[in-house]
Parts: sequence; C-alpha cells; structure tokens
Amino acid sequence: MFITVAGEKKEVKDGLTVAQLIVDENVETPQYVTVSVNDNFVDSKDFESTVIKDNDSIEFLYFMGGGQ
Repeated sequence: MFITVAGEKKEVKDGLTVAQLIVDENVETPQYVTVSVNDNFVDSKDFESTVIKDNDSIEFLYFMGGGQ
C-alpha cells in the first residue's frame, strides 16, 4: 500500500501501526512526537493500536515552548 509521510509518498506493508512507522522512519525523540493521520491527531496511547490505511497522510510534529 502507499502512504504519504511528511509529504513524501512511500510504499509500506499492510497492517503497519503508527508505533511501527515511528520506528521505521527513525523519528527523533519519539517520546515527544505528535502524530497526525489525515490531519487528525493520534493520542500517543493509541500509537500501538492505530493501523495506517492505504493513501493515509502522516505528519510528525513537535511543539516547542518558549517566549516571554
């Protein structure tokens, strides 16, 4: 099946979970990453159970604090 990860189309195996995609993509600091699938945020407790489907679009996001 084909998905889009951070704007790049990729072929991946069926049954891939968000958790496994994080590993496969070698995501930096995975404990702090926020994941959206088709513009819907996935709760980190659901990474293991959320199965990615054909043509899904996945983004890895990091929210940074700062300012005064």
